[in-house]
Amino acid sequence: MAEHRSMQRGALLDAARSLLSEGGTDALTFPALAERTGLARSSVYEYFRSRAAVVEELCAVDFPVWAAEIESAMEQAATPEAKIEAYVRSQLGLVGDRRHRAVVAISASELDAGAREKIRAAHGGLVAMIVEALAALGQEEPKLAAMLLQGVVDAAVRRIELGAAEEPAVVTETAVAMALRGVRG
Repeated sequence: MAEHRSMQRGALLDAARSLLSEGGTDALTFPALAERTGLARSSVYEYFRSRAAVVEELCAVDFPVWAAEIESAMEQAATPEAKIEAYVRSQLGLVGDRRHRAVVAISASELDAGAREKIRAAHGGLVAMIVEALAALGQEEPKLAAMLLQGVVDAAVRRIELGAAEEPAVVTETAVAMALRGVRG
């Protein structure tokens, strides 16, 4: 029985990822989840009290996976510059991934404090790594530089998501070049 419940919970989370990546947080409704999974709407409520609860669970499950991929790419990089490049490239490389799209949709939405805290915690480790690399490059304000660097990444993510005129590879290369030139000061 427990195994069956965990399978259904997994199916609901997967449906939630799809809905989020297709239509943002507005698309994430209990009727839509019920329809996607073939469960009765009342069954969906047995797993999750609210939309916020679904979002919070996705944060708990997906953010650490997403952050670990980026962290792993950064750990393999030998120099501070290579770490920064890995930070930018690996985030942009995850854009086509449904999980990443769900994460972006969640980040852009109005979240309750619990979900926001989970996101901050997952981001915290990444930001700490990037701050360290920026400090090693001689940035006088490494925390500020990290926030601005993330701004470049976020803008590039949106550009790729929009299916803008440029190929994703061009957006990625431009973002990497801007980041590396910018951090060298």
